[in-house]
Amino acid sequence: MAPARRSRDTVDDQARRFLDHLAVERGLSRNTVDAYRRDLAKYVAYLHEQGVVDGAKASETNIARYVEWLSSRNLGEGRRYRASSVARALAAVRMFHRFLLREGEAASDPAAAVVRPKVPRSLPRPLSIDQVEAILLAPGDADPVALRDSAILETMYGAGLRISELVGLDVDDIDAEDGSVRAMGKGSKERIVPVGSYALAAVDAYLTRARPMLARARSGPAMFLNQRGGRLTRQGVSNILQSAVRRAGVRKRVTPHMLRHSFATHLLEGGADVRVVQELLGHASLSSTQIYTLVTSDRLREEYFTAHPRARRSPEREHAAKAGTSGGRSRG
Repeated sequence: MAPARRSRDTVDDQARRFLDHLAVERGLSRNTVDAYRRDLAKYVAYLHEQGVVDGAKASETNIARYVEWLSSRNLGEGRRYRASSVARALAAVRMFHRFLLREGEAASDPAAAVVRPKVPRSLPRPLSIDQVEAILLAPGDADPVALRDSAILETMYGAGLRISELVGLDVDDIDAEDGSVRAMGKGSKERIVPVGSYALAAVDAYLTRARPMLARARSGPAMFLNQRGGRLTRQGVSNILQSAVRRAGVRKRVTPHMLRHSFATHLLEGGADVRVVQELLGHASLSSTQIYTLVTSDRLREEYFTAHPRARRSPEREHAAKAGTSGGRSRG
């Protein structure tokens, strides 16, 4: 008697195995895997509504209609999903179906031909150097928490770290003698980034005068601690930054990633090579870094048209002004 054939996995099972593949085999960070999980959960729920219980049975039409459905959804108060959010969701769907194809569970990839929504290019919004300096000085050094906050902001800007990289730092990750910080980036890729004297001084003050007072038995090797002795969270760092922004009198919305944007932009404006900045940021692709060159180009144009005496005024107006002046003179 032939053995009973194993029933085919449902799309829920397939999605779980795909997420395990991302975490274990691809080594993606927890935050990245969680982002894929959220996007894939919407897609799986949509397939169930369409009566598709096996991901390998999804068609190109199913996926194209999912993109249309997602694009028409409201987030509340009449706001639609942004094109960038829809494009990111489609990217997760494409990776999922490529996984099923590689695993031999599907004969083809139905997502390959689905058109990606056109995403308008949005340039980073860096802070000025004066704004950054005001924010970095805002915490002061009056108590252990202020010393910690100063070290956090100086390190984040001084090394151009992502917030996830910052909160993941351990005490041994900053080498004061070498003047560098070891950051664990996306996909668990490690990089060594130089860090300047201001950040090193702030970290030294924190480690000698503040961290011992914040540390508890459960603190472990974590660099930046909350007031209960645990590792500081992303939300905690965001709150620290917002407090510093208010105290600095900077009247614009500032996110932790804006400090990273500012780090890159200020380096390029100071003459750094774009490939060096790519390495410092931990970008896998140069195209991710080149967007900052557009920011500096825009700033150069702005400065030029503001400062150059012959940039704003048209030649026709200049000639007319001269003609008017000469016409008013007597010809004696």
